[in-house]
Amino acid sequence: RYVSGFLWPSLTKNTSRNITSEQLSKQFYMRKEKKATALLKILCYSKGYEGKTMNYKNTIRGIFKDRPNRFIAHVQIGDQLETVHVKNTGRCRELLVPEAEVILEKSDNPARKTKYDLISVNKEGRWINMDSQAPNKAAEEWVAAGNLFPEKVTVRREKTYGNSRFDLYVEAEDQNGGIRKIFIEIKGVTLEENGVCRFPDAPSERAVKHLEELSDAKKNGYEAYVFFVIQMKGVRYFTPNTETHPQFAEALQKTAKEGVKVLAYDCDVTSDAIELSDAVDVVLGNPILKESVRPLVEWFRENKRDLPWRKRINAYRVWISEIMLQQTRVEAVKPYYERFLSELPDVSALASVEEDRLLKLWEGLGYYNRARNLKAAACQIMEQYGGRFPSSYEEIRSLKGIGNYTAGAIGSFVYHIPKPAVDGNVLRVVSRLTADEGDIKTAAVRSKVEELIEEIIPKDAPGDFNQGLIELGAIVCVPNGEPKCAACPLEALCKAHKEGREMDFPVKKKAKARRIEKRTVFIFRDNEKVAIRKRPQKGLLAGMYEFPNVEGHLRTEEVIGYAQTAGLTPVRVKIGR
Repeated sequence: RYVSGFLWPSLTKNTSRNITSEQLSKQFYMRKEKKATALLKILCYSKGYEGKTMNYKNTIRGIFKDRPNRFIAHVQIGDQLETVHVKNTGRCRELLVPEAEVILEKSDNPARKTKYDLISVNKEGRWINMDSQAPNKAAEEWVAAGNLFPEKVTVRREKTYGNSRFDLYVEAEDQNGGIRKIFIEIKGVTLEENGVCRFPDAPSERAVKHLEELSDAKKNGYEAYVFFVIQMKGVRYFTPNTETHPQFAEALQKTAKEGVKVLAYDCDVTSDAIELSDAVDVVLGNPILKESVRPLVEWFRENKRDLPWRKRINAYRVWISEIMLQQTRVEAVKPYYERFLSELPDVSALASVEEDRLLKLWEGLGYYNRARNLKAAACQIMEQYGGRFPSSYEEIRSLKGIGNYTAGAIGSFVYHIPKPAVDGNVLRVVSRLTADEGDIKTAAVRSKVEELIEEIIPKDAPGDFNQGLIELGAIVCVPNGEPKCAACPLEALCKAHKEGREMDFPVKKKAKARRIEKRTVFIFRDNEKVAIRKRPQKGLLAGMYEFPNVEGHLRTEEVIGYAQTAGLTPVRVKIGR
């Protein structure tokens, strides 16, 4: 059923079942090369491929000389200068440099004008496969062998959807006995610099179109993958090439947000084979942040401040410190922290403390709802988790008064969960590193920064990385003054510093003008006693005590009238402004 339409009716009618690969290649090499290749793929796949390795035969080494056009190159083989076919029409300028050692595969078709295919090149002691057909073949064998989906799979090549033809179509059984329908688009990657791989090496509108069609397939119930096959070993990460084709990078980011999964795997490459090997980190956001990971972690480990909540670390101690540090300076928090923990050393003690005593312990820190939420969350932990602090990000995030930042801090500092902890310090550091013009006071910018950090946060040191960003913002990349760039471990990476615009970031729109209220505040005194009242349980300063007060500035007779409504008869009235 696959043969129909590929070749002439005279061939498909009688001979397609018995034709050999050699006959097909010889008969249609010139005029029907593409159709013959497509049928060959189907014939080969019907026989089945085992394993994950794509092998070459009859390989030979040579020395690259030049490349007159996209299709051919001149290679020295011994004493002979050969014209060879280049199996990659991309630019590959960083690979095909004069005198580079290359690997050729000798064609088994004597009718070919060029006897050899150029398949690999040696770059700084490492073999890089540049055969543009290899990624599809290697990925197909890898998927068919059960490496991507644990279920039994059926794999088809070049499945049409909309206006695109995707490289692989996979069907796999799901846990409920249904069929998972999956499209996979494969992209070979040969562009590498300093361990960073990028795609594409030239603008590709076709690649952008494929991404748009994958998103559409995802919306219509299919699973969809973009699979980048890194045709070499020993790379650090993959990122889209924003310099060559920014539209592709934007489309890839959009596609990922819409649910298309983006994978990258490197390959073991030898003189006669290529085999998929290990997963490679994918950075769809800003590579500057990825580059900052190791220097920042090392800097933090060497320069971190000696703070009380970094001793005898556990979830409760980190939680209390992070809530206290919201809107409050580190030095101001220290004595309150020690006093609080000495009286309420654990979740059980916090859950059982009377509110008035709790507020007294909190007195001076302000924002008293923070204290009330602490008690409510402690009660929640006692009731839902038996008094044990939860250890998953989602459970921590569900506690009263805990948002993304605090959940990320506790999760990463204590449980090594790779989730971001984005506060004002982090927003400032990231905005300067990336020279981001977004207003850091907006929820959209905070969410974007959280996404950027979550993508690159190191799984082996999430706590040190998060604390490093916070520490850097607190003591080096400081607010309200010039940052101490000479002491910054990320100085060489910082875009704002390179542009001499450190003080332009972060961007913060002017706050709304402060609202002025006119009120009359009453101080009713009777010998040593003063009248106070409790504010409502909701709203500003909820539940706090205050002097009685009313809106507006009252005259003397109005003050006396108000006192009488409260059951008081003033002996003397003094009005001050």
